[in-house]
Amino acid sequence: MCHQTIEKAFKAYFTFLSADVAPFSHSLSYLAKKGGFYELFSEDQKDFIDQIEPLNIEARYPSHKERLLKSLTETKCNELLNETKKLQAWIKEKL
Repeated sequence: MCHQTIEKAFKAYFTFLSADVAPFSHSLSYLAKKGGFYELFSEDQKDFIDQIEPLNIEARYPSHKERLLKSLTETKCNELLNETKKLQAWIKEKL
């Protein structure tokens, strides 16, 4: 869900900046680069985007889901949620 939260926020920001429909893509880095706002991110934000980008694919496919569930500890989940909230707030601030 963290990936989807950021994906929708990126698409909203894309549309805000360009008044065009955002591309049909689940790639966060692609959306940010295509929208011209990737370079506005800090290195930590870019690292976070790289970290959650594969979670969308892994959560959709049963063979990947098992591996994903094993890698997500309570601490890791809390970290992902906190970073998602921070990035979402950053985007909202720009809107």
